[in-house]
Amino acid sequence: PDPLWFHLHSHTLMPKKKMKKIFVLDTSVLLYDYEAVKNFEDNDVAIPITVLEELDTFKKGNSVTNLHAREFIRYLDSISDANMLQEWIPIGGRKNGKLKVISNGGDHLDANKVFGSKKNDHEILNAALRLRAENPDVRVILVSKDINLRLKARALNLEGQDYETVQVKNIDQLYKGKTELILEDPAIIAKLYEKGKLEPEELMEETPPSNHFYILKSHGSSALGWYNSNSGFIENIEIKNIYGIHPRNAEQHFAMHALMNPNVLLTTITGSAGTGKTLLALAGALEQRSNFKQIYLARPIVPLSNRDIGYLPGDANAKIDPYMQPLWDNLSFIKNQFKESSKQYKKIDEMVQTDKLRIVPLAYIRGRSLSNVIFIVDEAQNLTPHEIKTIITRAGEKTKIVFTGDIFQIDTPYLDAQSNGLSYLVDRMHSSPLYAHINLEKGERSALANTASQLL
Repeated sequence: PDPLWFHLHSHTLMPKKKMKKIFVLDTSVLLYDYEAVKNFEDNDVAIPITVLEELDTFKKGNSVTNLHAREFIRYLDSISDANMLQEWIPIGGRKNGKLKVISNGGDHLDANKVFGSKKNDHEILNAALRLRAENPDVRVILVSKDINLRLKARALNLEGQDYETVQVKNIDQLYKGKTELILEDPAIIAKLYEKGKLEPEELMEETPPSNHFYILKSHGSSALGWYNSNSGFIENIEIKNIYGIHPRNAEQHFAMHALMNPNVLLTTITGSAGTGKTLLALAGALEQRSNFKQIYLARPIVPLSNRDIGYLPGDANAKIDPYMQPLWDNLSFIKNQFKESSKQYKKIDEMVQTDKLRIVPLAYIRGRSLSNVIFIVDEAQNLTPHEIKTIITRAGEKTKIVFTGDIFQIDTPYLDAQSNGLSYLVDRMHSSPLYAHINLEKGERSALANTASQLL
């Protein structure tokens, strides 16, 4: 083209330069993921000095948040070395940006005055506002797991985002573990009953995920199956009781099958209250008691109002007993399926007395190696992805781990249905042959409980 035309239109032909961003991280992000600063590509990351003060209050203790606080402080110390933290320091690696600690004090806008109180959250907002005033050509974005802080940021015309690196993108499409197929030809179901297996091609075109479950229906007949990736067949699931517990729906059958499958070393069972998650997991463990040295049943302790359980009266056992009681209730329910004089009833009491069966707080296993045990973690939706990973990486030889929980009932601050460890586990693991998952949908606690769930 004409040189003059090219000169006049060159700006439209050149690719647009990506606008630089600076992400300001809140304390909640670093307590959730202490390596968060490495996950913003080549953008810069700023840490308000108030965040360091808050991390200092979290550094003592044995919880995962205490661990994350210590790890980030060590990391910050290692990269700063002889540099001043109020200068931009390379995070490390060609794909990463730089990091610095920013001081408080907003521009003409003071969050403390706007919201009528002096709080750490408002100091963090002020630090982000000051950074934006000093860098007018840069997008300054506050990143926080605290919804209210993000809302306050937007009220001050400051961009606020959730930390989304370690979370499920679309919770509505989270893996359910089962598929229902309506078949035109009832002979396929008859063949499954007769031969005990089917070629996957007889039902679908693509290869199913490992240990995926199927409900097959055709003209009044039905069958339950699962895909065995070792044999390459969809195999029939036989209906049976497990330690006095009889499954009441298809999903409970699938859960029992996953629990009893010796090749499945990691199982997750999700569902709302009353669907039988914990009961099935415990019954499955008791049925396999001879295959394992010990059975551990644990749950994270989430104190009411998030106050430490040290405030409660009594010794250590007295403090944790209220949190463990739902697990004992499930054990009692299984015992009551048998007469007091029966072998099965007495066996449960014997297992508790000899520590073959232990109900413990989740913190009990921190730092331990779990070999030749079946380990059930109840209320796993209250764990972070890092905590879930820590538990699984503790698994030694001949260990089976079961996580149960309701991903929509979160009691831990800064976790939600997308960012909790149980959802993250289901999303990441469902293609592994060592893993099986099922989502329980139908409440089986009682007719009254089901009616309340539907109408209230």
